[in-house]
Amino acid sequence: MSSDGFPPFISAQLHYLINHYPDFIKVEQAWSGSRYYSGSFDRFTLLIPYCLDYIKWDVIYNAEFPLAPPDVIFGPDDEDFHPFYTVEGGDGADSRALKNSLSDWNYKDPTKLLALVEDLRDKYRSHQRKLVGEVDDDRVKFEISTILSREGIEMHLTPGAEKPEEVKFAVPLMDTSINKLVHACPWRHEQKIYLQVVYPVGRKYASSPSAPRLKLMSTAELKALFSIEDVKLPTWLDGMCMAEYLPHLEELLHKQVLEAVSLIHIRRRFIEALAPLFGRPLEADPIFCRKATFLAASGAFTFLVHFILPTQFPKHQPSLMLQSTQHFNSTGIPFKSQFQSEYPWSPRWEVPQMADRIFDFLVDESLNFKRYCNESHLQH
Repeated sequence: MSSDGFPPFISAQLHYLINHYPDFIKVEQAWSGSRYYSGSFDRFTLLIPYCLDYIKWDVIYNAEFPLAPPDVIFGPDDEDFHPFYTVEGGDGADSRALKNSLSDWNYKDPTKLLALVEDLRDKYRSHQRKLVGEVDDDRVKFEISTILSREGIEMHLTPGAEKPEEVKFAVPLMDTSINKLVHACPWRHEQKIYLQVVYPVGRKYASSPSAPRLKLMSTAELKALFSIEDVKLPTWLDGMCMAEYLPHLEELLHKQVLEAVSLIHIRRRFIEALAPLFGRPLEADPIFCRKATFLAASGAFTFLVHFILPTQFPKHQPSLMLQSTQHFNSTGIPFKSQFQSEYPWSPRWEVPQMADRIFDFLVDESLNFKRYCNESHLQH
């Protein structure tokens, strides 16, 4: 959702928040709380990334009193979260935090909402760490003690109203910056891979506890380079803990990410090998080399050939789609073929041979596509 429809000072703060928050933060909905300015939004729901999920907080401004800082309403499961609660006779840490994020509020400063959200999220992370630490489960307590030295770990206690309580860990993997491995990297945010570890909360530490639920997750943009769905997780052995499991997993991921980066060069060589046969590509993905489009001809019939290269090329062959430059339906959309991957292919071929065999396939396939276009055009 854009920041349109908000008063200028809220719009400026939202715009700054969305563009400078270190992760993908979303505005789910917005509405007005004024009886007189119903067309101007002054409250909204933020979806804030936390522990590989989102927490929902309502941010309530008052457009009629812009000098006042906003109220923040937390989720229904967070009634015990009091980020600015100050204990009499304490060390003053909470008071200083309050001053940093709210008591010096200035509605003209577009950075203030970002500072407030980051401050509250840090406190929420500490709150959840405290809740998980108080769980009456020896295994969870042991896991926490073994991974405290790792940076960036987040944890969350799922209440057990309708199902058993669970503790969820989000563990960032690999110290290597994936962004720096990609030449001319286009990503604004640092790409990360996480291991989600979920433990059911029990009362006793069994002699041979079952393995936790494990799932690899990553930032969405990473799919252009590397799909975590292609990773087979190592087996969790009886009696194992995260401190034992993670090094092996990180070593496996490091090798596969480096291989994924090396495959960019092979895909680039393949696209270059197509050029002597089809001519220079009209379009090509210069960073990851996942897409390329060429103009081809069969007699007087001209058409485009779209190549979609998988991340595991050449183990997996490209998908091809033909698009006519001369035949259109009644709404002006050009005729296209289905994506095709049923043609002669071997990952053991040299790159020039791969290009030659695809070209030979398209010589015959273009005749079938031309016939399809002519027949479809007559029907329209």
